[in-house]
Amino acid sequence: MNTVLHPANTPHALLYTMVRVQDLDRSLRFYCDALGMQEVRRETFTDAEFTLVFVGYANTDALIELTYNWGNNSYSHGTGYGHIALEVQDIGQVCRHLSDSGIEIVRAPGPMAMAPDETGERETIAFIEDPDGYRIELIQAP
Repeated sequence: MNTVLHPANTPHALLYTMVRVQDLDRSLRFYCDALGMQEVRRETFTDAEFTLVFVGYANTDALIELTYNWGNNSYSHGTGYGHIALEVQDIGQVCRHLSDSGIEIVRAPGPMAMAPDETGERETIAFIEDPDGYRIELIQAP
C-alpha cells in the first residue's frame, strides 16, 4: 500500500525512551554522574506509587524516562529490547573514564563488524550496561 502521508498527520519528534529501573538513585548516578546527562524533570505520582525522572543532554530534545515503580524491584527486559545509542567524541577516553568509575565495558571499543559508513570505514563502537542491565552503545563521532 503506497500512502502519501501528510506532515500534519504524522509524528514529528522523538520525545523519549522509557526504561524501568529498580533503584532510582543508583540509575541517576549512572546516567547523570557517569554519562553526563542532566535531570530535566521529575514527576511523582503518590497515589499510583511511581516516579518518573527524565534525563538527557543539553544539546538535544530526546530524553530517557527512568520509571521507578515503588516496591517493584524485578523486571524482565524481554527479547525485543535492543539498546540506547550515545555519540562520544573520543571512545577510548570515555571507556577508560567509565571503567575507572567502576562501569564494566561489556564490548571493548572497536570497529563494527558490519555496515561501513559512507566513506567505507566501519564505525567504532563499544557497549556498556546501566545498573539494570540495559545495554548502551557508544558510537565514536565522525
